[in-house]
Amino acid sequence: MKSKPIIRVAILDDDEEFREVLSKLLNNSEGFKCVATYRSCDDAISKIEEDVPDILLLDIEMPGKSGIESLKEIKSAYPTVEVMMLTVYSDSEKIFQSLRGGAVGYLLKKSPAEKLLEAIREAYEGGAPFSGEVARKVLQYFQATAVQTNPSLLSEREKEVLEALIDGHSTKAISEKLFVSTHTVRFHLHNIYVKLHVNSRSEAIAKVLKNKIV
Repeated sequence: MKSKPIIRVAILDDDEEFREVLSKLLNNSEGFKCVATYRSCDDAISKIEEDVPDILLLDIEMPGKSGIESLKEIKSAYPTVEVMMLTVYSDSEKIFQSLRGGAVGYLLKKSPAEKLLEAIREAYEGGAPFSGEVARKVLQYFQATAVQTNPSLLSEREKEVLEALIDGHSTKAISEKLFVSTHTVRFHLHNIYVKLHVNSRSEAIAKVLKNKIV
């Protein structure tokens, strides 16, 4: 049986102790490797090319450039790196700004270690992981958006796919949840992107949030 690939993870956080604890967790967990830690955006931008990670865990509140500013710079310089926010903040505006900036997930630092590792793997496999508290907020916004109240915009099945997407499910998980093929899920996702005028999962979720918040 073919073994799963090692997920290469980097950490951008100004808290040295937190970086050390998290890097040890990753390196002591099967299937994960911490390839680098950075204390600032400038540090990451200048060094990330030395060992480009699959996933970057990014804090929001840091001295100098914030995590939101850092996210935009890193995604611009390294678009293949998937960025997952890992922070203590769960307010709606920061969630929205992160998703709009290109983050694929949003976890709270208080999340248990096993949930964090599960979320990293989910992001690596194409999902959009959220802490339970954050996911509930996103779903609440979804239920009150124009997308939900305008039945002519999305079909009922497309709404189901979008809800599952917002809930953090990968394409495979959505297919299992809705009892359809992954090809069908991708077809629905394509239609959703076209109707919402977006190009990615994170943009679709951000658009849902924007309709409610902004």
